[in-house]
Amino acid sequence: MPETTLRRFHTGIRQGADRVATATPADRDRAVDALRAFAILGVVLGHWLVTALVADGGTLHTASPLRHMPWLAPISWVFQTLAVFFLVGGHVATKGYTSARARGTTYGVWLTARLSRLFRPVAAVLTLWTVAALALLVDGVEFETVRALVKLALSPLWFLLVFAALTAATPLLTKLNPLWPLAVVVHVDLLRFGLGGPSWLGWVNLAAGWLVPYTLGAAWTRGELDRRRAAWLLLAGGTAMTTALVVGAGYPASMVGVPGAGTSNLNPPTLAAVTFGLAQCGLALLLRDRLGRALRRPVAWAAVALVNLSAMTVFLWHQTALMATTATGLLAGRLPGLHTVPDNLAWVWARLAWLPVFALVLAVCWAAFRHHEQGGRGRTERPRRSRVVRVHRTSERAGARHV
Repeated sequence: MPETTLRRFHTGIRQGADRVATATPADRDRAVDALRAFAILGVVLGHWLVTALVADGGTLHTASPLRHMPWLAPISWVFQTLAVFFLVGGHVATKGYTSARARGTTYGVWLTARLSRLFRPVAAVLTLWTVAALALLVDGVEFETVRALVKLALSPLWFLLVFAALTAATPLLTKLNPLWPLAVVVHVDLLRFGLGGPSWLGWVNLAAGWLVPYTLGAAWTRGELDRRRAAWLLLAGGTAMTTALVVGAGYPASMVGVPGAGTSNLNPPTLAAVTFGLAQCGLALLLRDRLGRALRRPVAWAAVALVNLSAMTVFLWHQTALMATTATGLLAGRLPGLHTVPDNLAWVWARLAWLPVFALVLAVCWAAFRHHEQGGRGRTERPRRSRVVRVHRTSERAGARHV
């Protein structure tokens, strides 16, 4: 790219970012948006790093480097960020509901506004994968391959259903002490693992486990977590409890599911996953002020605003981007880091090299389907407007409806 063109490009980015920063309300908590963006991107990168589709003859099946190289478990500690997402979700929903009640907005109107943006992008994913699955089966692709692909593509939906249920229950949760759902998780795990209870009891934790960070978000809104001492207590206590559970009680070290493993910390959530989430929430609260200062830089804030505007699109389509890359790559044979068994460091380095390709394919998916999340508003804007400005103005119209 010629130097003059590059300079103009950089100037345009800075000018667009400056406009976004100028148009942002002074009282907007930018750190909340940053935590949401980091949580979504953490999940995306985590899935791309630990999910493999191995080509075995005429079939594809899922595998994980964490099964073959369990010492890589710390990767899951960095990228399993769902607790932070539920923390922010509980904070934003509680704050939004309280504000809506003060304005006289009914519960139904408030809930419809929140859930509509959450579920608008889902229809496109379901439609595409219904058509794709039928086409693959008609074309003679083995059922197990189609099943593996569809399961991966639709796996993000469980998270949305849980999040939607907690959002709907927000009026009942605004004053709930997080210790109550934590106590439920403790008793469920005690019955399952300590007293030999039925495994289906674990699914109680699907609600109770994520209620813990969600109600922590409500406590944050009430001002109960404003002191740094509370954040340090969450971080230190959560870390100590998780360490004790993994080292002393035999819980898996990985904080994500591992195909073929006897116990998963995430499916359904275990006490170790919940205590690990407490530590993450404490760290997020400790970093809040630092993030707020960093996001005074216009370019950094514009990037966070862009991710938040399309958070559900990115989340719903990132597995499709991985699978599209994998399927296309099969035309060139079994490629390392893409179709091979993830059982050595060579696979890890190869997978890191594929990450930019996954990101590029996800960008294509984003361009094709983002209007489902944004309600098609972007298409009505005048073409001469800065794209960054369009993103920000659409985001501002969404207001408190950010998921």
